[in-house]
Order: sequence, then structure tokens, then C-alpha cells
Amino acid sequence: MTISVKKIIVFFIFFLLLVSIYLVWGKLTSPYGVQKVSFVPSKSEKFTQGQLSFTIYRARTGVNQDIIYHFHGRNLDDAIWNDDTYYTSLIQSYWQKSNITPPTVVLISYGPAWLLTPKNSMVESGLMDDFISKMPLIESKIGRPKNRILVGESMGGLNVLILGLSHPELFSRVASLCPGVYLDSPFSDFEKIQEALKRTGADPKIALGIYLLAKTYVSNEEEWKEISPIDLIEEANIHYPELYLSCGLYDKYGNYEGTETLVNTANSKGVKTRWHPLYGGHCAIDIVSLADFLLID
Repeated sequence: MTISVKKIIVFFIFFLLLVSIYLVWGKLTSPYGVQKVSFVPSKSEKFTQGQLSFTIYRARTGVNQDIIYHFHGRNLDDAIWNDDTYYTSLIQSYWQKSNITPPTVVLISYGPAWLLTPKNSMVESGLMDDFISKMPLIESKIGRPKNRILVGESMGGLNVLILGLSHPELFSRVASLCPGVYLDSPFSDFEKIQEALKRTGADPKIALGIYLLAKTYVSNEEEWKEISPIDLIEEANIHYPELYLSCGLYDKYGNYEGTETLVNTANSKGVKTRWHPLYGGHCAIDIVSLADFLLID
């Protein structure tokens, strides 16, 4: 009995030693900090109107007559423009180093996760109608713009495509980064979705999240086609806003295939389009070309 107790104690001490080594090793090999961007943050004013939260950002050296409406990615918010670890700070840094007078930026948020859909049979739908109705209020705080420009990443990249392709008369340019664009719909059969996962290399867990988000805002194939960029671009012509599209080849959301198809269709419809395929993962972004696209001479 005494020998057994000793063995248990020795085993327990050995186990604690292994756990301690693992924790210490994890601490020593974890990043000690994060790379930050050196830039001068914009002045900001935050507003809330119903479900909508928006923050207006103005460069401290002045702004031009254009407005950028920025739609953020999933689980972000309208404070992200001045985050010194996010790509938006790289854009500001580039403009500042180039002595460029940038547009006013309005960052739009309806919460951590949402889709900008017209009103349909789903209770959560109608955010597109809400945003369009609130644009006069937003612009009353800024002044009527010379040009309206849309930019968004990931979920926001999909939202700016839905908005820009549904209301092309309102916007001059649309920059969509790593957008959630797919050839198949959330209402495709399981075998077809499974084939898409294999074809694109999408992470199944992420695909399930996208599937559930979409089904919160649309209830059937017909409603999906009203917001699917692949379907919306079929109605496009040379008078549509200029597009900037980028996506990483190894995007874990499986967005590359759909984005490239959207680019090809846009070109066939005469829409002026800039395509930036990137060797990287989700939301790899070419800062210089994007920052230049967001400026209209």
C-alpha cells in the first residue's frame, strides 16, 4: 500500500513538472508584443441612430470633398479605423507620408455580425433600407460629397458589394477586400456545398458560420439571389461604379473562386474593374493600390 502511494505521489510530481515545463515553454515561445503602425490618428466623432452606429473620421491635416463609407469585418466595430494594428492605419500612414489630403471616412456598424439586405421575409432583414434612409442624416454632419466611395473587408466586403451593385447610382467606387462571394448558395444541397469546400479549401467550421449567418437574413433561394454579388453583377453595365477586388489564394473562407468569377463577369459587362489576387490567406491586402484607389482626382 505504501509503495502504491509513493508511486502515485511520484507520478503526480512528474505530471506537475511536465505541465510546468509546457506552460513555461508556451510563455517563452509566444509573441512578446505586436507590430504597430506609426501614424497620426484621425479626429473622430461617434453617433448612434437606432440600430446604426457610425463614426466620422477626419484627417487632422484636412479632408477633401469625398466620403468613404467603410463597412467593417465580422466581430469588429466602428472604432477600427484608428486601430494601429489594423490595415486601416497603414492606409492612413501611406496618405500622410505621401502628403495626400484624404476623404472623410464614415465607419458603419450594425453590430458584430450582419448582412446589408433589403427587407424580405426574415425579421432581421432590411438593414440596406435602413442605411439608405439614414444617409441624408450622416451627410448632414459632413456636407454633400463630390464622390461616395465604399470599402469593406470580409463580411464588410460582401456588404459593400451588395450595396454598390444594388444602388450603383449612389457610388463612384467600390473596394471589396476578401469578400464572402460564393458560386453556390446557402440553399444548395449538401453534396454541392461539400464539393465547393473541397474545391476552394474552405474551413468547414467557418463555412458553417457563414451558412448560419446567411440564413439569419434570407429564407430562400430567391431572397439569396437579391443579395448575391454573382447574381447582382449580371445586371451591371459600363455605368456601374468602378470596382476594386482582392482576395488571397488560400483564403480559409473559400472566397477566392467566387471573387475571381465576379471579376470576370464584371469585365464582360464593361464594368471598370481592378483585380488584385494575392498569394496569402484571408484578407491579405495590397495597401498602396487600395489607398490609391480610394482617392479620386
